[in-house]
Amino acid sequence: MTATPVKTRFAPSPTGRLHLGNLRTALLNCLLARHHGGGFLLRVEDSDLARNKADGVANLQADLRWLGLTWDEGPGSGQPASDWQQSARGAIHDQAVDQLLDNGLAYPCFCSAERLQSLRAEQKKAGLPPRYDGHCAGIPADVAAARLAAGESASIRLRMPGDGTIGFDDLVRGRQTFSVEALSDPVIRRADGSAAFLLANAVDDAQMGITHVIRGEDHLSNTPRQIVLLESLGLEAPGYGHVGLVVNTDGTPLSKRTGAAGVDELARQGYRPEAVINYLARLGGSIPTDELHSLEALAAMFTVRGLNRGPARFDRAQLDHWQTKAMAHLTTDELGDAAASAGVPADLQVSFTALVHPNLKTLADVDDWARRLCDSGAEVLDPAATPAEDLALIIEASPAFFLAARDALDACSTSDWATVRPALEAATGTRGGRLMKPLRLALTGLGYGPTIGEIIEFMPAATRRARLAHAAELATTGVPPNA
Repeated sequence: MTATPVKTRFAPSPTGRLHLGNLRTALLNCLLARHHGGGFLLRVEDSDLARNKADGVANLQADLRWLGLTWDEGPGSGQPASDWQQSARGAIHDQAVDQLLDNGLAYPCFCSAERLQSLRAEQKKAGLPPRYDGHCAGIPADVAAARLAAGESASIRLRMPGDGTIGFDDLVRGRQTFSVEALSDPVIRRADGSAAFLLANAVDDAQMGITHVIRGEDHLSNTPRQIVLLESLGLEAPGYGHVGLVVNTDGTPLSKRTGAAGVDELARQGYRPEAVINYLARLGGSIPTDELHSLEALAAMFTVRGLNRGPARFDRAQLDHWQTKAMAHLTTDELGDAAASAGVPADLQVSFTALVHPNLKTLADVDDWARRLCDSGAEVLDPAATPAEDLALIIEASPAFFLAARDALDACSTSDWATVRPALEAATGTRGGRLMKPLRLALTGLGYGPTIGEIIEFMPAATRRARLAHAAELATTGVPPNA
C-alpha cells in the first residue's frame, strides 16, 4: 500500500468498558497493521478529565488483552506517557496552536455559550445546518491580544479556507469531496486551555507516525477539517477509512447507553474471545470463509477493500454461531480443567467431557452438566423452576412409568443401551418419544442434550435410581403446570 511501514492505532477514551463497536474498531486497525507486518499503537485519549474513570486505562488494557489484541506501543510498553497518553501531551498541543495563531491560521473566539446556543437555534429555525458564523474571525490580532491580556476568556478556532473544496481518497469509500462553505471554523482549543479532539487527535496521529486510520463514519465530517489543520501545520495526514457504524437490530447506534454488551459482560456470559474476534472480523467485512480462524490467520486474509460503508447490524444469533464453533474447538486440557473444577470425579472426566462437549454453549455449562449428570443429590426437577410443559409431561407419564423404568434398569446387568432399551420398552409399555422424553426429563431435568442412551450409560446407577424415584413422587403429587 505504501513504502512507509504501516502503523495504525486505536485511540479510546478511558470513560468505561469497551463494547462491540469499540472492539471492532480496535480489531480492524490491528488486523490492518498485522496484515502488513506493521505496528499497532494503543493511545489513550483522556483529555476530557471530567469523564475519565479512575480505572479506565487498566480496564481498556484488560478488555483488549481478553480479546487477544496486543499493541507495540502504548501503556505497559515501557514508553513515557507522553508517547501514548493524550493528557501528557499538553505542551505539544499548545505548541501546535501557537504555531497556527502566529501564522494567522487560527484566532481567538470570545463568543459566549449563550450566543452560540442562540445562533444554533436561529439556524435550526431557518432550516440551516449548525455552523459557526465567523463572528470573531475578523477581530484584529492586537485587539484580540488585548482582550486576552485583560483576562477575557476565549477558545481558539482553526481558520478554514474561504472557498473551494477539500477532497481525500477514503480507504473504504473512495473519493470524498466537501464544500468549504459547509465547513465552519472548528474549535481546536477550549476556553479552559485544553486541546479539543480535532486538534489533539490529528496532531498525535501525525507526530506518532500513524499511516492509516480506520474509524466510524461519524468521524467523516471531521476529516476535511483535520486535513486542513495538518496541512496548516506542515504535517502529513494519515490515510483515513470510514466504516459504517455498528447498530442495534432496530438501526440505532450501538452504545453502552442503549444496552450494548461490554467486554466484561461478554466474558461473564461465557463467550470465548476467539468467537468474538471471528464475529467482529466479519461484521461489515468480507473474510471469505465460515471457519474459525486465529488472529494471525484473520490478519492474513484482511483487506480494507472488503470493508462495507453501510451500517453493520449486530446479530446475537451470529455471535452465538461463532461461539458454537469456538466451543467445538476447545482442547481436551481445557475441558478437563473445567470438569475437574466442576467436581467431576477423575475417573469420569474423560467420558464426561466427551458426552457434554457437543452441548456446551459456554464453559460455565460444564458446571451445570456436572450437577445434572454426576451429583446424585441434585434435584434436577424443581417444580418452581421446571417449565410448565415439562411438568405436565412428567405428570402425564404417571408414577408407574418411572418406577417401572427404575426397576427395569436395576434388573439389567449392564447399562449398554442396546440391552437396556428393549427392557425399558417392555417394562413401561412405551417406546419412541413417549419413552425417551419423560426419561430424559427425569434424569437430567432438560429436554435436550446427549441422547438418552448416552445418559443412561454414563450416569451412576444410584443417581439414576434417585432421579426416577423423585420423578415418580412428582408425578404422584400431581403438581399442576401453573403451580
